[in-house]
Amino acid sequence: MTVPPARAGDKATKDTASGETAPGDKAAGAYRTIGELARDTGLPQHILRYWETRFAQLRPLQRAGNRRYYRPEDVALVKRIATMLNQDGYTIRGVQQALAAGRPAPERTPGTPPGTGSDAVRAVRDALADALDADTAD
Repeated sequence: MTVPPARAGDKATKDTASGETAPGDKAAGAYRTIGELARDTGLPQHILRYWETRFAQLRPLQRAGNRRYYRPEDVALVKRIATMLNQDGYTIRGVQQALAAGRPAPERTPGTPPGTGSDAVRAVRDALADALDADTAD
């Protein structure tokens, strides 16, 4: 049985019954093009190119014609940056500082909505709100 060639834009599929992969599937350690990474992460290509200018750690291989190839560690870094920016509420500057300091991604407890701080930050916020209420009551 012959498999038709994969067309641009088709999602990769795997035949679980036979264990064969269709054309277009890539192994976990394979390099990704910017288009494949954009499709896998849901990020536009221009955002990925912009991040390359902002984050020194993100340096994909560039071949002839400036074609970008992202290594598995680049893919993991892109996902980490996306999480920190879009879910954890970091600014680009904050992510730059966190990556430069080698800090791991912040841990969120299950059930905590994205962008909320820790209990210590919440306690300080509540204390400030109480002080403001007490000041306006006088």
